[in-house]
Amino acid sequence: MRLFFGFLLSLVLTGSALAAEFTLSSPDLREGGGIAAAQVYGGFGCSGGNVSPALSWSNPPAGTKSFALTVYDPDAPTGSGWWHWVVFNIPASARALAAGAGSGKAALPAGSVQSRTDFGAPGYGGPCPPPGKPHRYVFTLRALDVDRLDLAENSSGALVGFNLNAHTLAKASLTAHYGR
Repeated sequence: MRLFFGFLLSLVLTGSALAAEFTLSSPDLREGGGIAAAQVYGGFGCSGGNVSPALSWSNPPAGTKSFALTVYDPDAPTGSGWWHWVVFNIPASARALAAGAGSGKAALPAGSVQSRTDFGAPGYGGPCPPPGKPHRYVFTLRALDVDRLDLAENSSGALVGFNLNAHTLAKASLTAHYGR
């Protein structure tokens, strides 16, 4: 009998170990790598293309009803970081955002909402840190347990983040760097 329960336990543990991990990836960014001029902000002394990178994800957890994406610079000299892109109500059926989707150069999945960033408007705002040490830009995709967040398009990154924390099933992140 102990042998049978030992066998069952090993099956459960093996199945857990084989469960696919929720991941976020990009052909435009790599974990720990730099951010290209195409994605850098066009303003504040920076002359980039301000095109949001292509992103894709796989293996969302069971029960995912929608997704949300944030891009955050924890190194910004503000005392509270800097929100570069906030998108929520991405349908559960979506598995990618095309390059330029946050910049008006490609479509977002139907129903998606881009919220106000710390640049003061919705949409993608690329990196443009002050000269000096490179900053980290954390792209985080969250799988949510709700179909939609009832938030206005002008909601701040902090307000959206508060709601995301209450509904996150899992998250996948990719961190890239940029300095000038």
